[in-house]
Amino acid sequence: MMMTTVGFAQSNLFLLSFRSQSIEKTKASGTKWVTASSSSSSSHLRVSSSSSASTEAFHRTEYGQDIGKDVKSEESRKKKRRVFFLDVSPLCYEGNKPSSHAFGHWLSLFFSQVSLTDPVIAVLDGEEGNKRRRELLPSYKAHRKSPNPGKYSKRPNQFVEEVLTKCNVPVVRIQGQEADDVVATLMEQAVQRGYRAVIASPDKDFKQLISENVQIVIPLADLRRWSFYTLKHYHAQYNCDPQSDLSFRCIMGDEVDGVPGIQHVVPAFGRKTAMKLVRKHGSLESLLSAAAVRTVGRPYAQEALTKYADYLRRNYQVLALKRDVKVQIEEEWLVERDTSNDSQVLSSFFSTLHG
Repeated sequence: MMMTTVGFAQSNLFLLSFRSQSIEKTKASGTKWVTASSSSSSSHLRVSSSSSASTEAFHRTEYGQDIGKDVKSEESRKKKRRVFFLDVSPLCYEGNKPSSHAFGHWLSLFFSQVSLTDPVIAVLDGEEGNKRRRELLPSYKAHRKSPNPGKYSKRPNQFVEEVLTKCNVPVVRIQGQEADDVVATLMEQAVQRGYRAVIASPDKDFKQLISENVQIVIPLADLRRWSFYTLKHYHAQYNCDPQSDLSFRCIMGDEVDGVPGIQHVVPAFGRKTAMKLVRKHGSLESLLSAAAVRTVGRPYAQEALTKYADYLRRNYQVLALKRDVKVQIEEEWLVERDTSNDSQVLSSFFSTLHG
């Protein structure tokens, strides 16, 4: 079962009146405002004063890539239009603790400084979305807690859906499917239609999808800003292609998601050994096939790859993103996003949290 919702803009007259009143209240309370430019108007997004220090710093990413004021003009020079896929659930946490305020902070910065009026498709985990992976590996995301609606007396995620819908963002949630797989499926469909896909998420699982037409924009908790991560950055960091990322992570595991690596059973098998073997053989399956018929490394590595081949293949099944979820991207999701509601909706959201 898929749920999609799209909000609609209210009158500009009411919004202007609301802005004037809200700005006066904000000046008195010390709350900072961030202005996001669009083709038709400026939308003022309310963010907490603790996040205001990151506004100027946001324009410089950790890789020296400018993603602030010049985003719109930069994109206008490129032929392919962008579509953003917002992985919502990770934004609802501050560390391991569910946080409604974290969601509001990241969404405010995302709308005002990253996506602007480009189309955004939000994706949430479906009910029992991780059941298939849990059956393969019981420890998979076993420590995760459901997002807390905070002062919203509604079921988890409902308040998130309402905020996104009112900001004219379609929300996709499919029964029995994780958001990661839905994003991967929709991303591929968008690329096939000639779009450049940008996945907004801190989840490193998405690095396996990076290409010339697929980028990631990551919320940096320490700096409280978003930063683009592209194919160029991946090559600079790992000196290999993203296709190797999944194989490497299958060997080393993913502690955050509760996926144990080979070092848990063979401590001598470290990152350098794993990266060297993956670069040489290209993929996990090629490496395991080679190890089954000949020596591919030192004795401890050779023994690990033959003795624990099923262990590593299970990790692959858990960590590989599916691209065949039964969902189709809609044309109406790919139009320019109407930002006229952003100010009112986000201001109301923060007022409720602080009220």
